[in-house]
Amino acid sequence: MTIRHGFRVNLRAFAALAICGALCAMLFSTPVFAQGNAAQGDAAQENTEQVRPPKLNYTTHTLPNGLQVILLEDHEVPIINLQVWYHVGGKDERPGRTGFAHLFEHLMFKGSAHVPAEEHSRIIEAVGGFDNAETTDDTTNFFETFPSNYLERVLWLEADRMGSLNVSEENFKSEREVVKEERRVRIENQPYGYLQEDLRAAAFTVHGYHHTPIGSMEDLDKATIQDVRDFFSTFYKPNNATLVIVGDFDSAQALTWTNKYFDGIPASAKPIPRLNNPEPPQTAERVAKKSYSNTPLPAVVIGYKIPARYAPDAYPLDLASNILAGGESSRLYQTLVYKEQIAVQAAGFGAFSEDPNLFWAYAIMNQGHTAEEGEKSLVGVLDGLKTAPPEAKELEKAKNQEIAGYVLGRDTDEEKAVALASAAVIGKDPGLANTELDHYLIASAADIQRVAKEYFQSAHATVLIVTPAAPGAPGAPAQQ
Repeated sequence: MTIRHGFRVNLRAFAALAICGALCAMLFSTPVFAQGNAAQGDAAQENTEQVRPPKLNYTTHTLPNGLQVILLEDHEVPIINLQVWYHVGGKDERPGRTGFAHLFEHLMFKGSAHVPAEEHSRIIEAVGGFDNAETTDDTTNFFETFPSNYLERVLWLEADRMGSLNVSEENFKSEREVVKEERRVRIENQPYGYLQEDLRAAAFTVHGYHHTPIGSMEDLDKATIQDVRDFFSTFYKPNNATLVIVGDFDSAQALTWTNKYFDGIPASAKPIPRLNNPEPPQTAERVAKKSYSNTPLPAVVIGYKIPARYAPDAYPLDLASNILAGGESSRLYQTLVYKEQIAVQAAGFGAFSEDPNLFWAYAIMNQGHTAEEGEKSLVGVLDGLKTAPPEAKELEKAKNQEIAGYVLGRDTDEEKAVALASAAVIGKDPGLANTELDHYLIASAADIQRVAKEYFQSAHATVLIVTPAAPGAPGAPAQQ
């Protein structure tokens, strides 16, 4: 099987926010919060209120073993997207045992009691569908899209690997090597590949966000088959899972099949353990310095502590992220790349997750310019948002980006399923998928200035300074 699975990195591959396409262009060309007299402003606000993604009319159910089930019928095309989200990710791993959630993302395709290794994907592909999986800090997710007349078979497939995964020594060792190679490709052999690991290691002292989901080579090497089996028996249980089905099906029939195949899988005998390691408040700036042999230019990354996803302040902070880093017209890019010409790239984003995380602002410097110059300029741009609220045009653009993202993000069954699953697992309420946009639309310029003042403080910041290694340095990142 071609390995398509992978952990999700918060850096978004260091890319600025993507242009939203034709719908965005349409929205941008028709100002939502138009300047002018009060009547014009009211009309613009009314137009904005009419731009909404379709409401997700889902139903929820809970099996006796604790499996949460979310069903959303959509009979537009004879297709279904089915997802199983296990509430376990990188942050749930014990120190010295990192990378296990990502390892199981791979092991879940290595066969179960009635399905040979790699056969799960082959069955899906044979009927014209596709499947994949991903690991994040907070969850491990498995999903497939397929013709709707195969729903019963896919439910059986997912139940079989939940209830009887083949966690053998052979499978463990082979997939461990696959994960290690993925780490080499995605982290160790990529320019700036260590940035996320190094910033998070400095920013988080006790919380599980200290490490990334892919884990370390050392931890993977010393893991034993018993460690891995214990991890599976702890977290991959129906009372730690959410099943979401979106598409062309009958809810009553789907629920009957779900009970048929999942109800016999026992819940965990004990409550699902959670590492209760809240990060202590940060009261002083931290600075880490690294030198990487495969890094051609200096770089600087600043991580500011921010609240969790779905927290009230997350929404104006996300709008601030669009204003600061939403493409080449954003403040960071315009200042550092176009005007000052000290950087080849400058951007940022909010890493909103289940627990408080980081707002990232970064710059990859131009030749002849230092990371310290970049840090000063990044801080200056963020301070500008603290000094004065964003202009009306900036706020209009940021809100239009959110509207476009929500409308375009409901085009497929898969996107609807992701919205519901994320709201249910991370937000503890699938209904958040229908109400989140409202929080963005009611945010004011004063709200954005307020959160910038509160969160973009040096006392809450961790700064990573990166310099190229001297010629002839070894391939591994040099610690300074």
